[in-house]
Amino acid sequence: MKPDYAPFSKGLAFGDFCIIVLLGWILVSNMSLKHSGGILESLECAFDEAMPRIVSMNKLAQQPYKKRDPSLPKGRQVDDGSLAEVAALLGDLSLRRDMLIEALHLLQDGVGHLKAGHLTALADIFRLAQAEVYEVASFYHHFDIVKEDQAPPPPLTIRICDGLSCEMAGANALIEGMKAAADPAQIRIQAVPCIGQCDSAPAANLGKRSVKRATVPDLLSAAAQDTGPEMPEYEDFEAYKAKGGYSVLAKVIAGEIKPDDAVKTMSDAGLRGLGGAGFPAGMKWGFVRGYEGPRLMTVNGDEGEPGTFKDRWWLETQPHRMIEGALIAAHVVGCDEIYVYMRDEYPHILQLLLIEFAKVNASGFADHAPLKLRRGAGAYICGEESAMIESIEGKRGMPRHRPPFIAEVGLFGRPTLNHNIETVSWIPDILEHGAKWFAGQGWSEKNNGLRSFSVSGRVKEPGVKLAPAGIPLNKLIEEYCGGMAEGHSFKAFLPGGASGGIFPAHMADLPMDFGTFEAHGGFLGSHAVVILSDKDSVRDAALNTMRFFKHESCGQCTPCRAGTDKMVMMLQDPATDHQLYEDLMQVMGDSSICGLGQAASNCVKHLMKYFPEEMA
Repeated sequence: MKPDYAPFSKGLAFGDFCIIVLLGWILVSNMSLKHSGGILESLECAFDEAMPRIVSMNKLAQQPYKKRDPSLPKGRQVDDGSLAEVAALLGDLSLRRDMLIEALHLLQDGVGHLKAGHLTALADIFRLAQAEVYEVASFYHHFDIVKEDQAPPPPLTIRICDGLSCEMAGANALIEGMKAAADPAQIRIQAVPCIGQCDSAPAANLGKRSVKRATVPDLLSAAAQDTGPEMPEYEDFEAYKAKGGYSVLAKVIAGEIKPDDAVKTMSDAGLRGLGGAGFPAGMKWGFVRGYEGPRLMTVNGDEGEPGTFKDRWWLETQPHRMIEGALIAAHVVGCDEIYVYMRDEYPHILQLLLIEFAKVNASGFADHAPLKLRRGAGAYICGEESAMIESIEGKRGMPRHRPPFIAEVGLFGRPTLNHNIETVSWIPDILEHGAKWFAGQGWSEKNNGLRSFSVSGRVKEPGVKLAPAGIPLNKLIEEYCGGMAEGHSFKAFLPGGASGGIFPAHMADLPMDFGTFEAHGGFLGSHAVVILSDKDSVRDAALNTMRFFKHESCGQCTPCRAGTDKMVMMLQDPATDHQLYEDLMQVMGDSSICGLGQAASNCVKHLMKYFPEEMA
């Protein structure tokens, strides 16, 4: 008789199975009650708890056992039709391993989903194991895998953001309203994490078109129209060059600005990494230059931190500031190529950059370091630099163990310089006007330069605010955001997005700069400022951030994968023991591989510390 594996295939917990095996072993071994009575009693109780689940599993409909015909080859077989279809969709795409995600995008865009037969054909074309292709495709949220017995998704997908700023603006009601109003055969409604439109919440991506301050009628109307990306009015290559753009790069290439002088200017200016870590740019240049070439450069445009949208603003208006800055940095450090990694939630930016990269590469300005564009696929973790590098290489975006750091062993195993969009956008101005010009624009002598603050939530005028580094938040709200929204009183704020923590309004007089909030268990990070009012629940805000981290955990390490899930369940249960929160936060902070798991519980920590009344 063939063994019956149905209970396990239908969800029998492994722990239940272990209880049964251990209990049986004790009984068979005929252990004396003197030595095993306590154990036996505990196991009998556990057995009683497990049996109802076991019985319910056995009641589920069992699948017939299918024996493979030994005369046939194992696994999915490639058929000529799928090979031809995939080859046509790929066109002249290079079939290198690092182009796998680009190939998956072509299939997803061309068909609307990823057919199982197409994945098999893609593996054959790329000479990769089918499992390797499947694990990459299934890792990213924007790929829809459809197996042979499954129906494909509807022709149009509307992704409605349920991030904190959008939730505060009524995203949950919008999601439910669209599910009730839309034809499910034609439109798929998805609640998704932050899509970088927090200043116009609630926001949605309808196909490849962004809809700001969305309503049900707006989305239904837009669904019947063009769903392609809407191009912004930006300063293109010709306009930027006409006003003196690329003149600083020309001086660097000609040797008028020496590499050592450029590194010193960056250090004296106090320019820091503005993607979250705040590492001094000049010091980073020196580190990467110190490793033997060939070297590469990456620019991280995957700003997935909830509340962050400043890089989108820079690229929608003046993309060539970023391009020139990246080319300058690559020349100074000696990088042979520049890979710009852009999040898939910005389809208009991706199209814009494809157009402008082609112009710059053809102009000769990028001869020393050609520009290459890589497209994310909906994975917040790829904002972490080593995970981004894994994704550029066509793999799952899982953070690497360090050391070695990417400055030594980065993209394709080479020393790699990585910067954020805003960081490199300041480089041409700093080299043109000098270190003192930039450093002197801070709020005080302790703060250097200008910063782009992404401000959303309960303010009259949300948006990107270019303000002095170190400005107190209450000044930023009053002088740059028009004050609090009508009918709202300032209650709390997130200084650095979901991972930066949440603080009470009485701390809004602290300088908004690196090093300020670290002393209080948080950080400024990507300068993503979300303002909460007396109409908002801090507990609900913390729960929103934990749901986000649970959704976006890459799953590589247990403290993060299981910890975020457990934290969500605990927040949903008001009776949870506070010591359990403390224990779990310590394990996640001490044991997670990367910053996601280490910082995920910051808002919960501050909820307990600063808003204990909401934990009652």
